Amino acid sequence: MSDHNDVQSDYGSDLSPDEETLVNGFISEFDDNIKAGSELAATTFDDHENPRGFRLPRHTERENPTSPSLQSALQFNGDSDYFEHLQVKPIAKSDESGVARQSCVPKQASIEPVVPDNRSPLERFRTKPRKTLSVTDLISPAWCELQYWYTLTKYGRKKRTSAMSRGSTVHKILEDTAHQTVPIDVSTKEDAWGLRIWNVIQGLRTLRETGIARELEVWGIVDGLVVNGVIDEVSLQCPDQDLEDSAVDGRAHGMVPKEMLPVNQKSIREMMVSPHPLKETRHSHRLASTTDPKVFLTDVKTRGSKTVPKGPTIRPTLMQLMLYRCLLSNLASNQIDAAVLFARYDLDADAVFSDAFLAQLSGLNGSCDATRVDLQRIQEGSASTQDSMEQVLNHNSLHRLWGLMMSEFQYTMPSGKYSIGNVLKVEYRDQSEGSIIGFKTFLHDQDVIDGYIQDQMKWWQGKREAQGVAIEEAYKCRICEFSKDCTWRKAKVDDAVQAHRTRLRATA
Repeated sequence: MSDHNDVQSDYGSDLSPDEETLVNGFISEFDDNIKAGSELAATTFDDHENPRGFRLPRHTERENPTSPSLQSALQFNGDSDYFEHLQVKPIAKSDESGVARQSCVPKQASIEPVVPDNRSPLERFRTKPRKTLSVTDLISPAWCELQYWYTLTKYGRKKRTSAMSRGSTVHKILEDTAHQTVPIDVSTKEDAWGLRIWNVIQGLRTLRETGIARELEVWGIVDGLVVNGVIDEVSLQCPDQDLEDSAVDGRAHGMVPKEMLPVNQKSIREMMVSPHPLKETRHSHRLASTTDPKVFLTDVKTRGSKTVPKGPTIRPTLMQLMLYRCLLSNLASNQIDAAVLFARYDLDADAVFSDAFLAQLSGLNGSCDATRVDLQRIQEGSASTQDSMEQVLNHNSLHRLWGLMMSEFQYTMPSGKYSIGNVLKVEYRDQSEGSIIGFKTFLHDQDVIDGYIQDQMKWWQGKREAQGVAIEEAYKCRICEFSKDCTWRKAKVDDAVQAHRTRLRATA
């Protein structure tokens, strides 16, 4: 493992002692932020491509968000008894000099010289037959665009680390507190996609039933491009009621700086709406009443240290949650053209699901229907009163199943985008134990996410070059596997050395 403190090994020995001191100061100035930065750098934003099974609600009776059993699931303390109850062993903590450190300071990766490719990142990495854009693709550059560019050119996608694996274990335990996953066999790609949509339907039903749903997949269309992601947690419980009230009253300014949009810049809502707008349902324009429940989004981050990150290290998470809210808002308002989605994945939306797939769903869907509650806002004759077999057969294609999912969104979020709270929450948990370290809440800021997505799409579409981090965030270079060959890092050091030489000549 290369020594990130050894500047000479990176830049040669043509510097004077004073210049070497300057370079060392440039690279080491932010040592106190390294630990916090490394944790976020080692965390990925998982967007699941493949369904793992059909999700049934974990609770068989209706629970409100403040019930003791639900609170115990939300705030487990990470002791061994809790993990043994779920038949999952807690991961032992790694020694400071062991696996944890290796995952934070990876071995230097050499960037292989290749023939210049002038295609845009979108053309090279996210055009058919390659995967679609994900929330990970749009958010990872918030840490460092150049690092993500090197990651794509070398690996094609984010490489999985041991820290990410430990984080996935915690996420799976949390998911199992809300859902029971049952394996389902699929015969066609339409079956596989049908399972993904059914899991969203079950997630919405579980949210109404218990007050919380986890691992809710969402899709959207940005500038005609399909984007997918998975929200860690959607809840009916507001994490900060005072902050939400202040947002509703128009008195809050948010925790992120306001940025005015240029006159010619489209908002993310304009970018995400189909070129051929769908007919909006009645509820998409109705303001939420005081009796309508609101849903709130939470993202769970796992860390190897017992500290909550601060400063620029939390920027990717802020953008991630705000983007999730935009995606969910457009789904809840029925503003996503499913035909664009199905065409991108080469799916036949009218093809009937396989008999084996329908048979499996019929049995499991019956178990789930038995736990549902006939909410007053559900219109008479809704899916909740149908026999499970009849419901499955009546929605036996992607086109019909998408319609059922839209109905479930209307039942769950009757006011469309106005049913989604403004307060967003990030929760930090220990990688080894799963215990809660702390959390942060902040307000959704449409101007900020609009500006961020607009700028990111320019890079993806090849309208500008990838950029390195700001000088104040140079500590990130210390934990980057591409630092040895990073053109931005070398250029910044060269600039600093040249400026120092200029000052010396001026004072001579």
